[in-house]
Amino acid sequence: MRSIKRNLNLITAMLSLFLIGMVILVYKIYSESSFYILNSDSAVLGKIYDRNGEVLFDQNASPETYGYDYFTDVANLIGNDSGQMTNTLVSENIELLNNYSFSYGQREEDGKSAIYTTLNHNANREVYDSFGNKNGTAIAYNYKTGEILICVSRPGLNPFGGYENLEDGSLLCKAFYKFTPGSTQKISTLIAAREQMGEVLLNSKNFSCSGAYLNKSQQTIYCHQNSGHGEQDINAAFANSCNPFFAQLVEDMDFNMDTAIESYKKMGYSVNDSVPMKLEINNISVQTASTILNDKYEFSTQWGFIGQGETMVSPCMLMMWQSAIANGTGKATLPYLIHHTTDVTGSEDIHAAVKYTSELFKPETAEYVKQIMLNNGQRYSGSIYGYTVAVKSGTAQVKNGDEENSFLTGFNADESNPIAFCVLIEDRKPGEVTTEEIAGTILSSLS
Repeated sequence: MRSIKRNLNLITAMLSLFLIGMVILVYKIYSESSFYILNSDSAVLGKIYDRNGEVLFDQNASPETYGYDYFTDVANLIGNDSGQMTNTLVSENIELLNNYSFSYGQREEDGKSAIYTTLNHNANREVYDSFGNKNGTAIAYNYKTGEILICVSRPGLNPFGGYENLEDGSLLCKAFYKFTPGSTQKISTLIAAREQMGEVLLNSKNFSCSGAYLNKSQQTIYCHQNSGHGEQDINAAFANSCNPFFAQLVEDMDFNMDTAIESYKKMGYSVNDSVPMKLEINNISVQTASTILNDKYEFSTQWGFIGQGETMVSPCMLMMWQSAIANGTGKATLPYLIHHTTDVTGSEDIHAAVKYTSELFKPETAEYVKQIMLNNGQRYSGSIYGYTVAVKSGTAQVKNGDEENSFLTGFNADESNPIAFCVLIEDRKPGEVTTEEIAGTILSSLS
């Protein structure tokens, strides 16, 4: 009797284990089948669209269907399913395009999985073309909502042309990668100074520029204007992008280095190898700002505050700071690319949401910097005609001074068309297209 009971218990235990195993197996098949189908040669993917219904990605695209250059302006942002590109909308969100589900199987003809983006393809093409033969990047978004409307990066990529003999940088969306920012960095330094000094004290600071300044460590900070700018205050120095003024401001007794570093960190900088801020846009990684700041009387630190040396910032982050200024809150609007998606059956999932960073700087600082940038923007009324813009330009020396990158970042103050932007032209030379001309194209294409 005991033997029979033991056998029954053993059989019951075995059946229980079998059933548990079957449940686990079914769950794994249900939960992981989509992954294996997606990574097989038979995966059928849905499309990606812009905000107006234009196709930005089609697994079965051909030049005959779309035209040879149709995708060139967005290809290194959107990416594809070839495995050649990472950190793109497709590579980081490919599961959202999978036209397979455990319940419905593979839907080749009528699968409805799709991503609907915030991008404006027509505006993207206009801005891409406005670069002419120059490389660089431009990114623009609605600083109220966070919708990325334009994001181009040159050299572009034509997915119909294959991956052989590509120009360096073709597979990257440069808007998300760090560059030496040049004098656009003076926005951050202005913010740091205003945060600790307040408006009245900062406005009282006057320094002279003769074209070169011998700092307290007996090192020379040169101005881009050889003859100098003479006596000037913060408004004039910002507009003139005067390096000697900002070097003297950093050396000033009322400019505290520890406080300035904390202001930088609050804005998202990694300072002196501190933990960097993490920033993603729909799973796409964005490199965040970094710098090295040690001794306020040393050339390298002053140069870092001015936007050279070890200071690095991505165009995307420069654009985001503009939203914190434009909105007058000191909080940046977080950007996004995906408005909504549909699954294999057509069910819709809304991804869009207006979100903000924590406070990067005080609202009073935002309003102060906004006014200074608006004053500076009046200088660009000819090249950015018809818009009230707040801007800051910058020239960054790269490749040991052999090349100069040209930057412009800012925003349209008209809240009926609330656009913040950043433009970078690499290795720009006199007589070539300017950043302000491209910024004008951005605003006119989105009006």
